[in-house]
Amino acid sequence: MGKISFPNSNNKTIVMAAVIDFPAGFEEKKSYPAIVVSHPGGGVKEQTAGTYAKKLAAQGFVTIAYDASYQGESGGEPRQLENPYIRTEDVSAVIDYLTTLPYVDKDRIGAMGICAGAGYTANAAIQDRRIKAIGTVSAVNIGSMFRNGWENNVKSIDALPLVEAGSNARTSDAEGKGYTTMPLAPLTEKDAPNEELRQAWEYYHTPRAQCATAPGVATLRSLNQIITYDAYHMADVYLTQPVQIVAGSKAGSKWMSDDLFDRAASTDKSFHIVEGANHMDLYDGKAFVDEAVSVLAPFFKTHLNGAAAASRPQAAE
Repeated sequence: MGKISFPNSNNKTIVMAAVIDFPAGFEEKKSYPAIVVSHPGGGVKEQTAGTYAKKLAAQGFVTIAYDASYQGESGGEPRQLENPYIRTEDVSAVIDYLTTLPYVDKDRIGAMGICAGAGYTANAAIQDRRIKAIGTVSAVNIGSMFRNGWENNVKSIDALPLVEAGSNARTSDAEGKGYTTMPLAPLTEKDAPNEELRQAWEYYHTPRAQCATAPGVATLRSLNQIITYDAYHMADVYLTQPVQIVAGSKAGSKWMSDDLFDRAASTDKSFHIVEGANHMDLYDGKAFVDEAVSVLAPFFKTHLNGAAAASRPQAAE
């Protein structure tokens, strides 16, 4: 395990910060499958993404959990920009980096994400064929969530004022008044509309998992890109890679995992429901996370170490 940094291939003025984890007995002269792990909106690599990356590395993979551009310890201005198109491209930029590492088999790269990071992972896989298999945990299609609400009970047109707010924020930003921000999770306990989102506040803003580089906000200007974004756009045509979806039975966000399962063109897709878990439980609830990993690890082993991979000549050990 170690902290690393590398230029973002999409914008070389941005230096990406990441943590890379290695399997037991790692040797640089060998060739390994790799998994890119993307964090939730408002999160950083030290939180749930790092947890999953470490656990998957213990199962035999090289894993990399990274901070999105403009967030965490990665570079880019304005800080806390949550542009979903850039976040999708970040997944491919990390894969660009992985393909330069001699110990990573570039034909055996998978990707997974948690919450909005899962949506970004799905969107990246739709357009980046180097991703051979994807896993999602508590998936959120951030555009759908902002348009239709946490529990899918809001009409898309009712989000038009948010587009207006994002537009006005851009004008304010251009006038040099400072970048206006919005919460990505409740900033105070009393702001939470239900227990599940109260736990989101607790996760990001109490010792449960708070991190100095994760303020839990995004620039308000990000709304212009978020509202019109569909993480699953063209999934019914191009998301043909194997897919493993994991969601909690009590998650208010579960409908977005259902939507991904229904829309994915893949003929090799599975949905594992963690009974009794809500959205946040799959971030750091030990038993729930362990159950998710117990499904994801064999999935990635099958599809990154499986018959197709085994039939190819491997690097000399």
